[in-house]
Amino acid sequence: MSQTYLINEYWYFLLLIIFAATAVGFFAGLFGIGGGLISVPCLFFIFETLNFDKNYLMHLTVGTAFTITIFTSTVSVITHHRNKLVDLSVVKTFGIFVVIGVLIGTFFASIMKTKMLVLFFSIVVYVFGAYLMLAQEKIKKIKPNPSLSPRIIFGILSGFISAPMGITGAMMNVPILRYLGYPISKCIGSAAAIGFFISFTGSIGFLISGFYFDVNLPFSIGFINIPAFILFVPITSFMARVGANTVYKMDKLKAQRLFGVFLYTVGTIFIYRYFNI
Repeated sequence: MSQTYLINEYWYFLLLIIFAATAVGFFAGLFGIGGGLISVPCLFFIFETLNFDKNYLMHLTVGTAFTITIFTSTVSVITHHRNKLVDLSVVKTFGIFVVIGVLIGTFFASIMKTKMLVLFFSIVVYVFGAYLMLAQEKIKKIKPNPSLSPRIIFGILSGFISAPMGITGAMMNVPILRYLGYPISKCIGSAAAIGFFISFTGSIGFLISGFYFDVNLPFSIGFINIPAFILFVPITSFMARVGANTVYKMDKLKAQRLFGVFLYTVGTIFIYRYFNI
């Protein structure tokens, strides 16, 4: 393989990452999410296009997505904390069970094949898409639920689902915290804080599992791709602001349903990839 070919492939890789990061950042800001549900499909198809090892394609995608969202979620948490919208008691009494779920989910994800992870991602994305398209904007008053059992069950389940998906879990944790009786403002801020711990735990888990399986993937440490990480963080952070400013010109419910349609499209593409991996 000639040196010219390698250089061209390298630049092609960088251009794909820059383009994907720009789109991910904009739509993450537009739809008000951490970005994992958008960055995972983008990274997956970039790594697939460049013929990365198919056995670890989804593992690398999820590990890289988690590492990127550590930094993007940190900005979100700081902002919510300054506005006094992060309830530390929620993080302590619910977040701890989410982290336990992430640890369990990361372990299972590390021993699953890419094909099964793609199927898992597709199914969960379809569920999220249906939720977004059917959910109403009305906020009902809910009585606090101090019981420990729902916190344990929902916390572990949320973390377990988030781990193979490479997401911060806000789409699950905000409704769960509403069910537990917290006001919507505290739910969003607290879910963002929990999302940071999900990202951090998931990133470390995929880094370690990558070393454990002794993988040798291009430009990567464990299951974390370094160029994607370095380029995604500043670009997505900037474009998220652009997307957030754009959403004020849109109907919130319409944007939510539009994202639901997007997720159904992603789910359908991943189902197709499931049968062709």
